[in-house]
Amino acid sequence: MAFGKRRRVKPGDGHPLSRFRWWQAFSRALFHARLRGPSGTGETWSVDVRLWGDSNGDVVAQLYQDGINRAKSKLPASFAVPGGSIEVAASGFGLKRCDYVADDGTVRQLTPDPRSAEGRRARLDHDHPGISRGIGVASVLILVAGLVLGVPQIVEQVTAIPIVAENIGTFVRPIHLPAWANVSLLVATLVASTERALRLRYNWLLDGGLFDGELDP
Repeated sequence: MAFGKRRRVKPGDGHPLSRFRWWQAFSRALFHARLRGPSGTGETWSVDVRLWGDSNGDVVAQLYQDGINRAKSKLPASFAVPGGSIEVAASGFGLKRCDYVADDGTVRQLTPDPRSAEGRRARLDHDHPGISRGIGVASVLILVAGLVLGVPQIVEQVTAIPIVAENIGTFVRPIHLPAWANVSLLVATLVASTERALRLRYNWLLDGGLFDGELDP
């Protein structure tokens, strides 16, 4: 799979990395890694992703070396860098991974830019770990509730299709939520999924992996 991802990589055009702006909080992800180059000197490698896609709707990762654009690729992407590769993949709510994978198999997540939404979420985790854990647990509980209450509704709608009903019968969900509760649950699950994406937490069942086309862990 890594080979296939690297075939998508195209050379960069040398443009400089632009500063992260506050209004880009939920439309842009920016991560950095400090790596030792071939000469032994430290180099800063950055990955910049515009999450809403380009003019063609493609989500593209741009790779920078010390602030200079070196490569770009559609996601999922695998960029060759000194000592290993940088692996990037997205879900429907943000990035699900942005890791440096060393040649020996060691994996470490890149550091989010402090001005980004991911960086602010990481600072909350550092400064207030108890609150951060509570938010994380709440996100999981909301998504589990969304599955428990939402999946039966989908099954009921599918089995209501005449050809399906004729072959396997119909299903009636045991719990019927009022419209306001369904809307509230939908909004809550969107917020919870976005919160998890800010921490690059991803589970194919909880975070929409069935619709991503890839079941990466």
